[in-house]
Amino acid sequence: MENLETIAIRTQAERTQFQEHSVPLYLTSSYVFDNAEDMRASFAEEKERNIYSRFTNPNTSEFVEKIAKMEGAESGYAFATGMSAVFSTLATLLDSGDHIISARSVFGSTHSLLTKYFPKWNISHSYFKVDEVDKIESLIKPQTKIIFAETPTNPGVDILDLEELGRIAKKHDLLLIIDNCFATPYLQNPIKFGADLVIHSATKLIDGQGRVLGGVTVGREDLIREIYLFSRNTGPALSPFNAWVLSKSLETLPVRIERHCENAVKLAEFLEGHENVEWVKYPFLKSHPQFEIAKKQMKLGGNIVSFEIKGGIEAGRNFIDNLKFCSRSANLGDTRTIITHPASTTHSKLSKEESLEAGITEGLIRVSVGLEHINDIIADLEQALKN
Repeated sequence: MENLETIAIRTQAERTQFQEHSVPLYLTSSYVFDNAEDMRASFAEEKERNIYSRFTNPNTSEFVEKIAKMEGAESGYAFATGMSAVFSTLATLLDSGDHIISARSVFGSTHSLLTKYFPKWNISHSYFKVDEVDKIESLIKPQTKIIFAETPTNPGVDILDLEELGRIAKKHDLLLIIDNCFATPYLQNPIKFGADLVIHSATKLIDGQGRVLGGVTVGREDLIREIYLFSRNTGPALSPFNAWVLSKSLETLPVRIERHCENAVKLAEFLEGHENVEWVKYPFLKSHPQFEIAKKQMKLGGNIVSFEIKGGIEAGRNFIDNLKFCSRSANLGDTRTIITHPASTTHSKLSKEESLEAGITEGLIRVSVGLEHINDIIADLEQALKN
């Protein structure tokens, strides 16, 4: 199987004696052994088998195998949330005294890890702006171990050149870790461009319906082995139920993403011509600053559109209040269109300077474009912009 659509549907856990067509739920905390020797060999890892669901479970293993195959990765591990995937991955690989280089435009909780928690363990960081990839090499220190980035970024929908990041990481023998949440394995495969590890918040487009939390890291087998051992002892494992839901969700990921992207580009084109909109950012709009890079590394532009509404914070708040059916929520990647105003909500605690460094302006609106009919989505935004 080479095509992602087929991999997502036909990668399944081994059938039981009941010959079920759809993979069952394995809601068990532990597993039994045939005898003392079976138990000894299993704990000695001479056998590849399930011991305890904090380590592995048939449902989580199936989910991980699908993501790994879709990303072109050697192995992976699934987590309870996207942030547990980010934290556990970085905490496994960074030692006291190490240094990480990261794009400044990262998810707020990732920013908190780098600025508030990792310094307690003497782990330092340097930020580069999304349009200053050429300055990364000047930030490298003897103790630098990792380059970390999201692309497309949240919430500004900027694009980083994965090929260039891969070149820099290889040249300086650094690990490249990419948060691929906005693109999903269907639209972008960072490993092809030199990434060692890829992280997803499966809560978003992978689930696609706002139901469950989950995260996953896939990549080099030797690195995943270390992440597995860290996670086996610290306990951030994905629940079997959530893994079962997410694995089934992957079966429809390609068809869902296609419609998300179709709707998103139409909405972006509408917004680009609106009198109350300053600018629009969508990776597959020719006006996007990194349009050529997006076309090089992405299949389609994704489901996130950001735009600047004229009038700043108050205009942004009024726009949100005037929405009729689009959801006001901090989540994204749902079947339902979700709209946020970062400056007055998710990023309101940042200083003006910090916000601008992260690409967040006062009138920035982030739209997670859903699967409703595009005419209805446009109509709701149109009336909210007028009012």
